[in-house]
Amino acid sequence: MKALIFKLAVFLCVVSPIKAQEEIEFSQPVNNPESCTSIMVGKKASTDGSVITSHTCDGNYRTWIDIVPAADYKNDTVTAVYEGNMHTEFVNDMTNRKLKGEIPQAKHTYQFVNTSYPCLNEMQLAMGETTITGREELQNKKGMFMIEELQRIALQRCATAREAITLMGNLVKEYGYGDSGECLTIADTKEVWHFEIFGEGPDKIGGVWAAVRIPDDHVGVSANIPRISNLNLKDKDNYMASDNVYEVGKKMGFWDGKKPFRFWEVYGGGNYSGEMKSFSIREFFILDKLAPSLNLSYDSEELPLSVKPEKQLSVADVSAMLRETYEGTEYDMTKNLKVAKKKKGGYVDTVISNSANPWMTTDMVNMLNGIKEGAVTRYRLVAVPQCSYSTVIQLRDWLPNDVGGVLWLSFDNPGQSPRIPVFAGTTDLPEAFSICGQHRHREDAIVWKYRTANKLATVRWGLTKETMNNAYQHFMEKGKTEMPFVEARYKEIQAKEGQDAARKFLTGYTADFTGATILRWQEMADEFWKMFARGF
Repeated sequence: MKALIFKLAVFLCVVSPIKAQEEIEFSQPVNNPESCTSIMVGKKASTDGSVITSHTCDGNYRTWIDIVPAADYKNDTVTAVYEGNMHTEFVNDMTNRKLKGEIPQAKHTYQFVNTSYPCLNEMQLAMGETTITGREELQNKKGMFMIEELQRIALQRCATAREAITLMGNLVKEYGYGDSGECLTIADTKEVWHFEIFGEGPDKIGGVWAAVRIPDDHVGVSANIPRISNLNLKDKDNYMASDNVYEVGKKMGFWDGKKPFRFWEVYGGGNYSGEMKSFSIREFFILDKLAPSLNLSYDSEELPLSVKPEKQLSVADVSAMLRETYEGTEYDMTKNLKVAKKKKGGYVDTVISNSANPWMTTDMVNMLNGIKEGAVTRYRLVAVPQCSYSTVIQLRDWLPNDVGGVLWLSFDNPGQSPRIPVFAGTTDLPEAFSICGQHRHREDAIVWKYRTANKLATVRWGLTKETMNNAYQHFMEKGKTEMPFVEARYKEIQAKEGQDAARKFLTGYTADFTGATILRWQEMADEFWKMFARGF
């Protein structure tokens, strides 16, 4: 019997490592933990004139990243389009990848950063992503393109946001869209667009989409819910849409052609909590925080797609919003988890327990609520522990493309991990970037360079968060203060030695910065292990 149990245990460990990860319960109310947040900033809404887009890749997606170089191709060359890229373990891993088809290759393709959802090319074209699902009836798996492959092709071929939107729309019309509803926040050095796309239904291999330009002095947000409302397609400067945008809604019975057309209502059908809204807690919290004078109401049916912030935002400000856990607000999940603490003079104060943290597992939340009903009210946070990686991308038209586009990259929980500058002209990444850390614990995978300290810190967040927050702020300040030197040095090397030498400098800077963050997070892990030597 013991032998049988042992064999069964070995079998389960060998054949089911990924399934076990998929069944992890995360501390949030959404049914699907694979969800993301993207914040967009127009150039007049940023402190320095940058256009900014961002993305938290929340879910068990691949963490390996590489940089795909520019290339030239002969006539009659084709490029393959795949499904299943999101969960591979390394660059050339073909496990569970499925060939969907082929399309003609462009004669020239641009260099781009190949994250799970490709995000930045050498022309300072950038994208963020959030899955918005939408109505199931719209999906057609026979369509060739998943959203990440649309992103890849667009980044390889386009230099502006408008070009990317047009190309993706044409590709979907010709080859079909096979994914669930998706939002892309597409930016270049001049403007940023909010783009939403769905399938065309089971009877038609195509797609339906709309895009709205975020005003230059506004900030927008997407967080897994369709948000585009009315369309003014006569205003070609600020609106774009597929030529079937009204037709599909009528054909599928989602719009009667009489009531006002709201894109999110027709194709999304409400938020992920089942409410007929174009938003939930994250959109509301961020927009309300940016523009409190608007007195936005959570009871509204829809919120503005974007708002004019009451102060301009920097990269650090956007990063701070992606770290948001609502601590200190009415949505703070730890606010009731208090203990008595004696102060000087015999005074007893009630403070939040050091063991309380905003990233409690479902089991922990259920246990606490079982002890005392209502102890923890769950909210979907912006920063979540199941984040694979996150990006804040700034685009600057007054600098050469190579150094003007900066991807501030973070792995694991954005509320804990540092941000690393990867430039549009960075040509290679350290070896640890080429290995995914989602399939197993791997100390050679980049995500585990940060994850160990992050998870240890969570055990006693009240005692560790100051140390971790200080380390995070150190590297944000380091990046900010060193950037003028990097920009000047790039220009100097480019003028004297050419672009290849200047790109080599950027590549080295990214590697050095990465190494410094890894060392500090390893030091913190050692510090936390010492703290917990006698138990958790």
